Amino acid sequence: MEAKTMKTVKEWFTSSQVVLSMILVQVLMTGMQLLSRVILVQGTFIAALIVYRHLVAALCVAPFALYFERGQPKKLNCEVWCWLFVNALTGMTMAQGLFYYGLRDTSAAYSMSFLNLVPIITFFTSIILRMEKLKWQTWVGKAKSVGSILCVGGASLGSLYKGKEFFLGHHLHRTHQTAPHKTHMLHGTIFLVCSCFSYTAWFIAQVKLLKVFPLKYWGTMLACILAAIQAAAVGVCLDSSKAAWRLQWNLQLITIVYSGALATAATFCIISWAIRMKGPTYPPMFNPLSLIFVAFSEALILGQPLGVGTLGGMVLIIMGLYFFLWGKNNESHAEGTTMVADGLTATQSTSTVVPSASPTHSVILQIQKTQIS
Repeated sequence: MEAKTMKTVKEWFTSSQVVLSMILVQVLMTGMQLLSRVILVQGTFIAALIVYRHLVAALCVAPFALYFERGQPKKLNCEVWCWLFVNALTGMTMAQGLFYYGLRDTSAAYSMSFLNLVPIITFFTSIILRMEKLKWQTWVGKAKSVGSILCVGGASLGSLYKGKEFFLGHHLHRTHQTAPHKTHMLHGTIFLVCSCFSYTAWFIAQVKLLKVFPLKYWGTMLACILAAIQAAAVGVCLDSSKAAWRLQWNLQLITIVYSGALATAATFCIISWAIRMKGPTYPPMFNPLSLIFVAFSEALILGQPLGVGTLGGMVLIIMGLYFFLWGKNNESHAEGTTMVADGLTATQSTSTVVPSASPTHSVILQIQKTQIS
């Protein structure tokens, strides 16, 4: 009986590995958002956080680059370095820097809700640049459009309407929290919107990078190094004092190591594996979990209030995201079915995938999909 039970548990664990891995990713992102929020409110210099975090990330990704991509040709010409620089600037230095400023000025849950808008903004930008068609006459096009509207409506509701606030449990520990930086919702919202557009530019730039340099681990490692150099150059101009750059054995150091090793390197590998197992639309389906985890963890651990407008906006964003992902998933299946039915010759091409919820882990994924030759 005991052996049968153990076998059943083992079979369940084997079949649920991808689901459990995606939940783990969201838990890791939740911890990173909460830690980042705490140290930013306490006055941590954002440029220093970006520099140290990406240096740790580069060190963690380096073994994977040296092992999995050993022996492959690495043509680091001027064009490759140019696109690496652009990817580091848009997707790491600017996007993450702006996100940290928005996180500092608002809250972790509010900032996370904007991360779920990144695929939607990328979708609209792709339509404007004629990289993608709306296809409003099809169910797929309608689903993506309705999902986009719901997401934008949810973000607007959360930013414009606060509503009644309530706390989960006791919040006495908030009274002794003497943070040097107060929240500023308007400034924070502007920073978060700009961060979303920076990520959109990053995803579009990835297409160019992957065409000239398809080594994802080497690309990530080099981009992290370039992002650290860029952030250091900007940071020195903003604040060159030793106090702003000093590392101590405190929560700041823990956050840097955690975000670089776990929220960047570890999640990169997990998401890559999940996409190979389930496809590119699978990881983003779990994005709303981190939004829920962060909202309730922030309320329970940090004593932050939950507003009716924020909760309503979260619900709309989650619904819209699922509508949008359902449309994207069915669109991919339809394209694949059409090509098989027509018996057309297919060639391998490279596309990029919007990473799971967090901008804080820089994922450059090379996904092979068929295209009509």
